[in-house]
This record gives sequence, C-alpha cells and structure tokens, in this order.
Amino acid sequence: MSTSSRKKILVTGGAGFLGSHLCESLLSEGHDVLCVDNFFTGSKDNIKHLISNSRFELMRHDVTFPLYVEVDQIYNFACPASPVHYQFDPVQTTKTSVHGAINMLGLAKRVRARILQASTSEIYGDPEVHPQTEDYCGRVNPIGIRSCYDEGKRCAETLFFDYHRQHDVDIKVVRIFNTYGPRMHPEDGRVVSNFIVQALKGEDITIFGDGSQTRSFCYVDDLIKGIIKMMQTGPGLTGPVNIGNPSEFTIAELAQKVISLVNSKSRIIYLPLPQDDPKQRQPDISLAKEKLNWEPSIVLTDGLVKTIGYFEKLLSVNSYK
Repeated sequence: MSTSSRKKILVTGGAGFLGSHLCESLLSEGHDVLCVDNFFTGSKDNIKHLISNSRFELMRHDVTFPLYVEVDQIYNFACPASPVHYQFDPVQTTKTSVHGAINMLGLAKRVRARILQASTSEIYGDPEVHPQTEDYCGRVNPIGIRSCYDEGKRCAETLFFDYHRQHDVDIKVVRIFNTYGPRMHPEDGRVVSNFIVQALKGEDITIFGDGSQTRSFCYVDDLIKGIIKMMQTGPGLTGPVNIGNPSEFTIAELAQKVISLVNSKSRIIYLPLPQDDPKQRQPDISLAKEKLNWEPSIVLTDGLVKTIGYFEKLLSVNSYK
C-alpha cells in the first residue's frame, strides 16, 4: 500500500470479538490501526498476535470520556453486545452507546474523519415485519431489561444522523445481525457460544422458550468484509444498511446442529423465555447487495466447524472441560 492511500484508523472496542477481527483486517490492508478498549468485555488475548505489528497501537480508554487523537477514519464498536454483559451494568451500557457516540462524533467533527457506527438488529426489537428492512422503525420496549442496549443504540443512530445533518459529519451506519466465530467470549450468553461450550463440556443445552424462535447467523469474516465495504463507499451512502446472513434457523435447529457437529451426548432442556426476547430475526440485505455488492458466502455448518475448533482449543487451554 502506498503512503498516500494508507489511513490512520481508530477502532473503539477493538479488543472485542468483532473489533479484533476488524483490526486484523485493516492491518492486512496496510493501514495504521489505533485500537481503543476499556477491557470490560474485550480481551488482550484477542489482539495479542497484533501487538508486534509496528502499525498497530493499543490504548486503554473508556469512550464515555473524550479522546483526542489524529485519525482519518473511526469505527465505533465500543459497547457490550451480549445480554449477560450489557445487563450487568445497564446505566453504563447506555452511557457507552450515547456518551460514546457523542465523544466519537465530536472527534470526527474536529479532525474531519469519516465515522462508522456499529449499530445492531436490536434496533428492530421484537419485529412485526419479517424480514426486517432498513425502513422499518422497529418495536422496542423503552423500559425493559434489554432497553439499555436497544434504546442506547437507537439513540446513537439519532446522534449520528443529527451530527451529519447539523455539522456535515461524514457518517456510515450499519445494523449488525447475529454474528458468530472465533474470539466470542465463552460466557457471553449468546446462543452460538452457549450451545458450543455446553456441547463440548457435555452439559445440558439450554433453550429459552420452545426453540421455535428464529435467528440468522452470520460468520464473522463475512460481516467484517461487509462493514469495510460500507466504510469505503462514497459520501452519498450514509446507511443504515443491514449486514447479516439472511439464512434463517430456529434455535432448536441450531442446537441439534451443534450437538451433531460436536458429537456430543448433551440433552436439550427448555427454560422460560426472557422478557422482550425477539421471536424472529432475519435481515433483508437487498440494500447491501445493491450498494455494497456484498452478501455472505460462509454457510452455517462451515462457520460452526471453525467456531467449534476455536472453543475446543480455548477450553482445553483453560482446563474447563
């Protein structure tokens, strides 16, 4: 990469599951990457293989406080993304989404950087429209136990578009649907990691509800490619754009697939469905196909095999089995 095309890129939440994969991809393209994380859910293990790269820099920082650096692009990924983690300190979760957005947008305004917001399919809540298109406004409970994350992310989108309209900040917004792959936290409470860890340990696999609720699972490599493509589009496309895999599976189907791939003797047990847990979740990615020339290529079985391999190694090293 030529010096003129190399960019200084800030990734907030860069030591997290998605952020670490993003840092890795940006470095492979020849950019200079500043990874910022407060390590609430992120881990140095996720980025330790990047530390020796001279174009990689790590900074411990909480985005609820202002940050003063010189960069060309900002990927705002800082926020706990699993119910276990974002419900642990819901006030801080809301602050991370809202104050974090204000601080990163303020930085983008000062240094005239392009900024991308990692928003979420939780914007749509428990949807009445299926699959979900970007023009659907959602059905979200503003006072429930998931609201700190759902409404925090919705407010962050509001701030992004108001900074764009009022201050001409160059923004991009993507709505990320269920993503899985290596470097997921083994205890983050998300369904893929839950099922894999339980199956590998021979424990009962817990399904909340009757298992008929659906999700669409996107492998992390596909997701990162889509997000980088979004950042590279012209200023006319602000988003929001759905990034996810439209292949839809019931939770019961996922559990059976994991049991089969692990060759586990785990039993499936059923527990009550948590409050406001969405019954259906599937992205309409027509916009991503049209504007980004992007769609996922990794099927669920192949992605699960790679993810299971990661967790096998992780559980073995940590003697969890």
